[in-house]
Amino acid sequence: MTEVWLTIVALALATAALKLFGPLILGGRSLPGGVFAVVELLASALLAALVVVETFGQGRSLTLDARALGVAFAAVAMRLRAPVTVAVLGAAVVAALARVVA
Repeated sequence: MTEVWLTIVALALATAALKLFGPLILGGRSLPGGVFAVVELLASALLAALVVVETFGQGRSLTLDARALGVAFAAVAMRLRAPVTVAVLGAAVVAALARVVA
């Protein structure tokens, strides 16, 4: 097996172990309020980090290109409470136009 597949298998096993041992450790008790609040925010934080890395990452460096303009458009559209479809399609159009112009 390649190194990539070994990593995937290791992560799958670790995920399964976490899902198994979490309920066993808690023993039917619910999480404390502070811990539960942090856990609720993890998905949003991970999604935001993924968007930033995919938008501004170029290999092992940071870059500003048409993708950044698209994300900026989407952020402004969402702030102005535009529908998500408008934000996504508008971001795609802005990024495409920026690539044509550049």
